[in-house]
Amino acid sequence: MVTMLTGVVYRLGKSWFGLSRDQIHFLMIIHEGEYLGPTLEPIYVLLNGLGLLWMLVTGGIMLIQSFKGKKKRDKITDP
Repeated sequence: MVTMLTGVVYRLGKSWFGLSRDQIHFLMIIHEGEYLGPTLEPIYVLLNGLGLLWMLVTGGIMLIQSFKGKKKRDKITDP
């Protein structure tokens, strides 16, 4: 959530509000996990990526299950 929020606020700040890179660079530091230091930053990035993949997979599974459930309901209600 933090990665998403800082990324969006950074982009909107630059594009819509005309803020310079220097004015909002602190958001990129948070966004990329630089505040964790060189040891933990790669772990932060890895966990973010794995979390995103996990959400995509589980969301896809739920979507497929909802389509299967709809087909079963349609078969039950058809004469």
